Amino acid sequence: MAKDSYLVGLIGSGIGPSLSPALHQREADRQGLRYLYRLIDLDALGAAPEKVGDLVRAARDLGFDGLNITHPCKQLVLGHLDGLAPGAEALGAVNTVVFDGGRAVGHNTDVTGFAASFARGLPDAPLERVALVGAGGAGAAVAHALLTLGAGRITVVDALPERAAALAGSLNRHFGAGRADRAGPDRLPGVLAGADGVVHATPTGMAAHPGLPFPAGLLRPGLWVAEVVYRPLRTELVRAARAAGCAVLDGGGMAVFQAADAFRLFTGREPGTARMLADLPALAGAVPAPR
Repeated sequence: MAKDSYLVGLIGSGIGPSLSPALHQREADRQGLRYLYRLIDLDALGAAPEKVGDLVRAARDLGFDGLNITHPCKQLVLGHLDGLAPGAEALGAVNTVVFDGGRAVGHNTDVTGFAASFARGLPDAPLERVALVGAGGAGAAVAHALLTLGAGRITVVDALPERAAALAGSLNRHFGAGRADRAGPDRLPGVLAGADGVVHATPTGMAAHPGLPFPAGLLRPGLWVAEVVYRPLRTELVRAARAAGCAVLDGGGMAVFQAADAFRLFTGREPGTARMLADLPALAGAVPAPR
């Protein structure tokens, strides 16, 4: 008889505004499942991020079926798992842990989530030269997704030169020499002038970090723009890019598809991604807070 009751959770810092519980639980309700999604907030617990291993072990001992992992634990959790899916191993970051037969196996659905969203929302977008603004965890996932989708070359732009260099180097090692390079923010005008599209992967545009990540004057018709921020869905960048005549992908699709992929891993059931996409606007607008 198929299992119909699940206990899952999210480990991270400041995760009160997360939409993951609502996205998962709404879909579980539609499938007739008992599905409890718990927030395990490091801030509320007064726990250091380095305690993530203890929390993973406790969740496994308490009978959890799996966990989502978010900032600042996506890399710290690696040393506390029994195995990694190939995508998570390549990226060096985990956002989903599945407990299976006593083993804790790490996956990364940020990569697959962005890839699915991009393929759905910008299916014909040229990918020969892509600019990536932001070399943090989200940027790394996006870069892996784009190169997997066939991007020719990615230029990583970040305010921290060493972070941009580290990501570009990692991409070249994994996907082949010459697939990625780096640039400082001062070179962004030239980078965008020669790019087919740009992905924004920093916190700028969230409710707590309003504004544009770069001047709107750098946008032009023919340049596609993809956003990772999804709260709000219509960030200042999304609005400016549409006004400039760009093809635009907001951050909602990535949020939904990564949640759908995690739901599939936890339950073995096929999520209704169209239904989950339809849930997002109301959920994202409910509380204007950062992810």
